[in-house]
Amino acid sequence: MTEQMAFYFDASACNGCKACVVACKSKNQLPVGTNWRRVTEYGGGSWVPDADDPTRMLPNNIFAYAVSISCNHCEKPICMEVCPAAAITKRDDGVVLIDQSRCIGCRYCEWACPYGAPQFDASAGVMSKCDFCQDELAQGNSPYCVSACVMRALDYGELSELRAKYGDVSAIEPLPASDLTEPALVVTPHRHAQMSGAGTGRIVTMAEEG
Repeated sequence: MTEQMAFYFDASACNGCKACVVACKSKNQLPVGTNWRRVTEYGGGSWVPDADDPTRMLPNNIFAYAVSISCNHCEKPICMEVCPAAAITKRDDGVVLIDQSRCIGCRYCEWACPYGAPQFDASAGVMSKCDFCQDELAQGNSPYCVSACVMRALDYGELSELRAKYGDVSAIEPLPASDLTEPALVVTPHRHAQMSGAGTGRIVTMAEEG
């Protein structure tokens, strides 16, 4: 039996190009407003008076970094726990799936997930989310988002192997604390990254319509 499948994200390498978002959207033919993978920019800092000219302000401790996130196929998927129709299941390899034939569109999973992974398909009246490109996995191929990343900031594999290779960090701002759902995610922090719950910045991503 395959261990828990997981994603790896290298925040130190990501340039926020969103090729992963486009690849996922194209592969799954997602409608406008639905993105199973999203890239969020987080930043902060302040302004201080110039010592030589107090009327002029200078940037101080300015930082920004991008975070690419999708469904984390959590070890404790709260979406599955709250689904009243038993439409969400977790496979032996850890991949969490939505059976749209059972989904009643109540959106409980959307409200419960701290990552905003399940998204409502208004045209079909049911929920949808990343399925880890299960059809590609079955053929031994990488998920589309991983293949499309030009900076090689994304990887995938068994969770234990990813942790042995990259470490055990799974939560940086603006992601929620990992103890909520135990996400199958490993992160290499950006040099300016702040741990979840200890951030001094804010989400600075512009609203998207794609």
